[in-house]
Amino acid sequence: MHPTNPDRRNLLKALGTASLLSAIPSPAESLYAAPPMQQAEIAHLEPVLPTASIRFAVIGLDHNHIYGITAAVIRGGGKLVAVYANQPAQIADFLKQFPGTRVAASETEILEDPSIQLVASAGINYLRAPLGIRVMRHGKDFLSDKPAITTLEQLAEVRATIAETGRIFAILFSERLEVPAAVYAGHLVHSGAIGKVIQTVNIAPHKINNGSRPDWFWDYDRFGGILCDIGSHQADQFVYYTGSTQAEVTASQVANVHHPDKPKFQDFGDMMLHGNGGFGYVRVDWFTPDGLGVWGDGRLFLLGTEGYIELRKYIDVQGRPGGNHLFLVDGKGARYIDCSQVPLPFGPQFVADVVNRTHIAQDQTQALLATELVLTAQKQAKVFKMDL
Repeated sequence: MHPTNPDRRNLLKALGTASLLSAIPSPAESLYAAPPMQQAEIAHLEPVLPTASIRFAVIGLDHNHIYGITAAVIRGGGKLVAVYANQPAQIADFLKQFPGTRVAASETEILEDPSIQLVASAGINYLRAPLGIRVMRHGKDFLSDKPAITTLEQLAEVRATIAETGRIFAILFSERLEVPAAVYAGHLVHSGAIGKVIQTVNIAPHKINNGSRPDWFWDYDRFGGILCDIGSHQADQFVYYTGSTQAEVTASQVANVHHPDKPKFQDFGDMMLHGNGGFGYVRVDWFTPDGLGVWGDGRLFLLGTEGYIELRKYIDVQGRPGGNHLFLVDGKGARYIDCSQVPLPFGPQFVADVVNRTHIAQDQTQALLATELVLTAQKQAKVFKMDL
């Protein structure tokens, strides 16, 4: 045992052990102290303005995402001319947001209207792909909420119909396409800010809002499973940020951990992905507590060869107000970027795609690759039963 240092002993008596130790950095703090975070100035991105106009209609109002989808198309130059749903209460709510919209008497009325170029939908998950197929066979393009497809058999028919008709089957993966921080992350990645992206890590918790969910929400056959449903957003981000054109599922698992009264529901899932552009890990769940204040603390990590990016899309817990927080670390330092004012290009780009027969807003092949990944992950997933 080393002899006690008298000077140190006297100092401790004078100052008090706790106060002294709090003032002295630990060895770990001395060696690994975090660098100061700097406020980075965001590169100015010009808004993408509408360059074209289309007439479009909405069929299926079963998920509130239809409001964001409709607004995006209108923002891009679309003119909403008709809506159809089989529940009057849904139509009444929709008309409050988009007053003056003509209510069609049937789906057929919309499909057989030659002036309508696009149909958008947020119907019940398992009904979206069959509707999209009918839409394309009537000579129109289709824009769906996610997940747009719930089985591999539906996917095969969608691909065959695209090849047969030459129409667009688009999926609004809003967690990338309609989140300013995710849009700016794409700008940084494509400008080489962190080198080549090696891996994406998506943490995607959601609030369950138990009392307001319809019956189909709890039914695997109708919502498609947790990886198919929520995970489709994350598979899209993996494909997009890594630039993968080929990809496979490494492993996947799902469980109903906390809802034994809903035997056909899944409240937890994760999956590992690999492709010719990089690797991906996704965790999705329905365990966001009510106290958070938003529907989920969605986080995205992009690991590059020369740096990394973290997105806090919807909330910075005990930190900065609002959402769209981006943290960039590279060879120059650690920086914070407020992305809340980044313009959203999807709407104008997509409307132009419908007119010009292009795929600028969304690569059709990539969208269906992301869909194939989650459908495969869902089908192959190990199912665990827990009683917690």
